[in-house]
Amino acid sequence: MTVPVHGLPSVMRAGMRVALVPPALKGDRWHLVTSVSEGGTGQLVSLSGISSMGDAEAVVGTFVLALEDQLPPDIALHDAHDLLGREVLDQGRGNLGSIVEVMTGPANDVWVIDGAYGELLVPVIPTVVTDVPPEGPVVISAPEGLVPEEES
Repeated sequence: MTVPVHGLPSVMRAGMRVALVPPALKGDRWHLVTSVSEGGTGQLVSLSGISSMGDAEAVVGTFVLALEDQLPPDIALHDAHDLLGREVLDQGRGNLGSIVEVMTGPANDVWVIDGAYGELLVPVIPTVVTDVPPEGPVVISAPEGLVPEEES
C-alpha cells in the first residue's frame, strides 16, 4: 500500500519506473509498477521484483520515488511546499494575497489565501487555476462571488 506524503495526490500508475528509498543493500533499486488499485487511504501497488510476502515486508516503510517526467503535468497545483507563501493574482482584481494553506479535499484541493480581502478559499479546479509557473505569482480566474465586492 502506498500513501502520498506532504499533501500530494496519489500518482502511482502501471508502467512507472520507481526507486525505493532507502534502497536495499543488495538487489535492484529500480522497480516497474506492474499494477495499481485504489485501497482506501492509499493505493495498492505491485512492483516488479517484489513477488513474495518476505519481499513485501522488506520494503515496508520505504519511500517510493518517481522520475519527474513521469509525474502528472498538473503536479505543481498540489505541491504545498512550493505553493505556501506564493502571491496569487486574479485576472480582474489583481493581488488577492498569499497562499497560507493547501487543503486536500476528496474532489479537489483548496488554497487558503490571506490578503487584502481577508481569508479566501480558492478551489483548485481547471476553470480557476490553469497553471502554476515555476516562480513568481500564480494568476487565477476567480469565480463570481469568491472575492467580496468592494463597498462604495
